[in-house]
Amino acid sequence: MLKEFQDTRRCAVMVRESFLDLRDNFRRIVDPAIIAKRKETKRQIILDGPRSCGKSIALAMLVHWARTEGWLVFYVPHGRDWTHGGFFYRNTYSDLFDTPVQAGKVLQDFLKYNEARLQQLPCQIFEPIPLGEGTGVGMMKGADTVEMPEGSTLYDLIQTGITHSHAAVGVVVRLRKELSLVKDVPVLFAIDQYNSWFTFTEFQEPVTVRSCRSIHAKELATVNAYRPMLHNDMMVGAFSHSTAVGKLRQELPDVPTDARLMFPRYTADEAETVCNYYMRQKIIRRESFSEEKWKKIYYLSNGNGSEMRWLAAFI
Repeated sequence: MLKEFQDTRRCAVMVRESFLDLRDNFRRIVDPAIIAKRKETKRQIILDGPRSCGKSIALAMLVHWARTEGWLVFYVPHGRDWTHGGFFYRNTYSDLFDTPVQAGKVLQDFLKYNEARLQQLPCQIFEPIPLGEGTGVGMMKGADTVEMPEGSTLYDLIQTGITHSHAAVGVVVRLRKELSLVKDVPVLFAIDQYNSWFTFTEFQEPVTVRSCRSIHAKELATVNAYRPMLHNDMMVGAFSHSTAVGKLRQELPDVPTDARLMFPRYTADEAETVCNYYMRQKIIRRESFSEEKWKKIYYLSNGNGSEMRWLAAFI
């Protein structure tokens, strides 16, 4: 998106019918009085569809809209980053693997966009938070847990995880439970590259002197806490075909069977709108533009947004 804004010299996105349906679905959950075309609503949705059909863009637009409405949004733009890079340790307390580098970054990103709201929301769980290994420093000596004092807010909880890397993973897992208990403001979980949480990570655990086994994403404490969709919270995940995950089976563990929503490619009307926009932004020369040519681009690309953008320069 940022690259496209730079190339076209304008920060603009096209509001598609498919996005409005997605937005109205969650808006009706919060305010059932709103009238929409589709009467049924889904609290958990997976955006699936062909490559470059606009899943990630729609998810980012939904996050932006929800934030402007005052919602609390837990947004993960790069789900694959949770399973690649950094350190990993087996936590003897949970028997899952901790990734403190990723956990610290998750907390920083969430705090960056929700700081004012988090300072107003009190913690509702006061059980001790288990500590794991810190980033490259091993276990903390003399302490296995950290407690949140009475009267703490979610802001205080997140600051604890950011300040002490030993507590980062435990705080991320606790935050998931806390957000489920928030009633004062709508909460939305938005996960891009969600399909990367159903396959193996790049981490490997030694089995013998000469062999290792690949660690599955569900064995990571953070993914294990945020991947399930069998709950009553509003959650939307988007599949990404740029992460080379491969085709997943139709029924996924801990996901409702009707959660998948096939996201369409451009319609002819949307393709015409896009091509006219490219002409106004001088990506397509006005003297070369015609209805016949934009239709050629549309049918050559079969409505694929990225391919249409690439072909536009050849008009």
